[in-house]
Amino acid sequence: MHELSIATAIVERADELARAQGTDAVAAVSVRVGELSGVVPEALDFAFEVARDGTALAAAKLVVERVPARAWCESCAEQFSVGVPPFFWCPRCDRPSTALRSGRELEITDIRPA
Repeated sequence: MHELSIATAIVERADELARAQGTDAVAAVSVRVGELSGVVPEALDFAFEVARDGTALAAAKLVVERVPARAWCESCAEQFSVGVPPFFWCPRCDRPSTALRSGRELEITDIRPA
């Protein structure tokens, strides 16, 4: 389960950022997880609970914002959902698109001190 290594990295980075802000305890960490990131949010949540033990985030909550995969059609200027597995075919003009606008995100967006 690669979510454990991702959760460990989130805990380590959030701890660094919290200390840089002058706090030693974190109440919540917010992350954005794209639909095509390869990360299962439920597995990440479980892994976060394991990874946070014994750290400044021991009581912290993981807040996950799911980001849908969206593509952009340059032919007709339509933005559309690609789904999973991704289908990069514009529903408006019936042409292929390779411009992914969102869905690969995996980032910390906020750390709330305790």
